Amino acid sequence: MTQTHGPLRVGVGCAGHGIACETALNAFLHALVANWISAGVRLIPLGQTDGQRVLAALEGAVAAAAARALATPLEEVGSSALRADLAGMRHESQYTRLFRS
Repeated sequence: MTQTHGPLRVGVGCAGHGIACETALNAFLHALVANWISAGVRLIPLGQTDGQRVLAALEGAVAAAAARALATPLEEVGSSALRADLAGMRHESQYTRLFRS
């Protein structure tokens, strides 16, 4: 399954548990950014403390993105990321993965 299904699964799960859309969206975006920063901490010489500073500095941008998403009518939402989807499909079956446990 490609990564594009993640937001859908989170939305369905939150709706099923009665979590407000605004709360769910902010939490999802925060977790997404935190995961990207975690990858950065592993890939570049960026310590945990600096990673937390980056996350704190991005909180305003995360909140703004959530507010913009909530204000955007569904008719205006869409994307075309064919190459990203193809790369995501290959990533799942790739032998060498970035953060193998």
